[in-house]
Amino acid sequence: MNRLAVLGLTLVVALILALVAARPPSPKPATAPAEVFSAGRALTDVGVIAREPHPTGSVENARARDYIVSRMTALGLSPQVQSDLSLRKVTLIKQPVFLGGRIENIIGVLPGRNRSAPALALMAHYDSVPGSPGAADDAAGVAAALEIARVLKARGTPARDVIFLITDGEEAGLLGAEAFFARHPLAGRIGFLVNMEARGGGGQVQMFQTGDRNQGTIDLLQRTASRPSASSLSVLLYSAMPNDTDFTVSRAARVDGLNFAFIGRQFDYHAATSTPANLDPGSLQHMGDQVTAVALDLSQSPTLPARGPDQVFSHVFGDLLIAYPAAMGWLVLAGCAGLLALTVRNARRNGLLDAPGVVRGAGAAVYILLLSGALMHLARRVATEGAGFLEQRSLLAPVTTWETALLLIGLGVLLLAPRFTARGRSRLQAGALALAAGAAALPFGWDIAAVALGVAAAVAGFMTFGPPVRVAPAWTGMLLTGLVVALALQVVAPAAAFLVAWPLLAASLLAAVTTLGASPRSWITLVAGALVATPVTAWILGYAHGVFLGLDLPAVLALFVWLAALCLWPLAHDATEPDQRQVQAGLVAAGMLAAGLGLAIFLRMSPPWSERYPQVTIVQHLQDAGAAGALLISTEPRLSKWTADVLARDGGRPSRTTDELVARRDFWAAPARPAPLKGAETSLSGLGDDRQRLVIRAPVDAAELTLDLRSNTLATAVTVNGRPAGLLAAPGVWNRIRLQAPPETLVIEFQPAGPGALEVRTLARSGSWPAQLAPLPARGPREMAFGDSDTALVRAKATHKW
Repeated sequence: MNRLAVLGLTLVVALILALVAARPPSPKPATAPAEVFSAGRALTDVGVIAREPHPTGSVENARARDYIVSRMTALGLSPQVQSDLSLRKVTLIKQPVFLGGRIENIIGVLPGRNRSAPALALMAHYDSVPGSPGAADDAAGVAAALEIARVLKARGTPARDVIFLITDGEEAGLLGAEAFFARHPLAGRIGFLVNMEARGGGGQVQMFQTGDRNQGTIDLLQRTASRPSASSLSVLLYSAMPNDTDFTVSRAARVDGLNFAFIGRQFDYHAATSTPANLDPGSLQHMGDQVTAVALDLSQSPTLPARGPDQVFSHVFGDLLIAYPAAMGWLVLAGCAGLLALTVRNARRNGLLDAPGVVRGAGAAVYILLLSGALMHLARRVATEGAGFLEQRSLLAPVTTWETALLLIGLGVLLLAPRFTARGRSRLQAGALALAAGAAALPFGWDIAAVALGVAAAVAGFMTFGPPVRVAPAWTGMLLTGLVVALALQVVAPAAAFLVAWPLLAASLLAAVTTLGASPRSWITLVAGALVATPVTAWILGYAHGVFLGLDLPAVLALFVWLAALCLWPLAHDATEPDQRQVQAGLVAAGMLAAGLGLAIFLRMSPPWSERYPQVTIVQHLQDAGAAGALLISTEPRLSKWTADVLARDGGRPSRTTDELVARRDFWAAPARPAPLKGAETSLSGLGDDRQRLVIRAPVDAAELTLDLRSNTLATAVTVNGRPAGLLAAPGVWNRIRLQAPPETLVIEFQPAGPGALEVRTLARSGSWPAQLAPLPARGPREMAFGDSDTALVRAKATHKW
């Protein structure tokens, strides 16, 4: 049998399986039976809620609120609106930061037979970011909640109350969730909560976060999930990331639950293109299927999931979700070690192993990791400039092409390393390729990661690829690296150990069946290798795709190239093959590497902007209150032509500047004509007993107000509009409050330790481009406003003494 043909067929079938597994289900039409979730019905609500951008406090958000209230009323949920001024402390940067604003949550209840039982809650948020209709984030979640309410009613009266919590102000800092769980009487009745979110416009829904001690929760997921995408690895990674959803607040309140989201089509995330027409209805259907199954189970169950030890869990294929206690991971590793020990013993008896070959096999594994990382990191530097969400957008538009480029690079390395190992005498080739990968990134700027990966890969290659190595010792070394990594993960992060342990177990079983691939071209090795490697590689590709979507760190994908090699090695390595076949394999590998890097170059040279994927443009007017000058500014990393023309329209030349009150990083600015715009006004007065009152009045048209405060003396008993707040706890430190939909008047009272002064800096942002300014030119069909663009900023500052 032809080894390369079997390898190629294995990879193709694995890729097809991975693609099929990643597709969301077909949406059910509006005519679907009343007892099932229908994306067709839910899309009607998405179309109304996401008609226009509707950030917290806007007229459009009030329209969306009224629509949701009317829909909940029609469903018999007796909705109420919770109006609140929320203020929440966060730790985004070193200085104390408080996010707040006026919010209006919508709470409805589907009454159950036992009104005293702990309630089930379904949560989504109805506000959007400025500039985005928010069809996916999170009109889809709200529409899903409304459709699930209809399904639950159609199934009969639930055993317990089901609360539908539609929050406001999530995008401004989880404000609605904070207000509900801190001050609403229904918060204490919730026993389990399901949150629905999105970080894109499509793709399969993932369950990525649970409450603490999740054994009962994962048991629930196992019995209800339909084509789940969930793992303890996702839960672990998300807990270490700075991202937050409303589930963060409920989890902090010790409410158990599940957090679902889809993250495909990320070009549309927080963009003007997040419209109902661009939302994948299959993703909405998958969200509905997942959450409806959970809601039906819990709403009719006499008990809610019990807490127990956190589980190690992962989806496999179809509806199968495997879960077990973390300690059981040691049994999985014992199985791997036992199979390996038995196989190595048999191989040694047959004279198939030698220690240097095993060491070189382990070196080949390290080389795969390092070279894949170096080349994928290089591809990212080649494909587009800089790191960050705005910089990444030129890759999110042609995302399939970008992912294909990385896939080709990974396959190229996967084919090349076994060839170097089998052929031997490849030290110079392997080292030169690695050094070239590191050095090629330097023309785009100094890059310590590129240099480190390139040099490390070159050292590994030079030390590894000396004399030819047979498949048995080389594969043994490869498997031993897997065992070492799996053991390390089991010790430090057992929730992630399965990602290595499960493929290692399959590879160890394959090694036992084929005696470490002693006969590389025998039908046993090839057939068994294909049967084992195909599903394992498909599963690994699924995880690689998830990491690709979740992290803009292509070098991390090298881990999955190495994981795939654990099972694919006997199909890719044959030291007894004729030189002609070895050369053919080398040419195929080189061709894949060239094609992957060629696609990266193509992405760099071919701007992807179109009517479906328009280019980001950001322009704001900035001036100081009462000042004679002003600026036109942009936070675009690299100015688009439209933005550059706007910034230069008053004769100024754009240049980079900084102001941490305006933006976290430097931005473009050019002189502009001032306009009669008002900033926030502040005043300080004494209340007796040396207590002080600071009053801040926001401009009438302010959609957002940022307030920086710094006192030169200690202040205690600080309140904001009568509510205690941990402000001004340390003298000489700036404290920041950022308010979305700020109240007309903000009152801060405090007790200073003695005479002193309070420095105040404010930045007021309008909700739209003010009429006092010259209108902005029309954008072309391949350009779109993004985020806070097309607004005015007015700075003001004052020092108050007492």
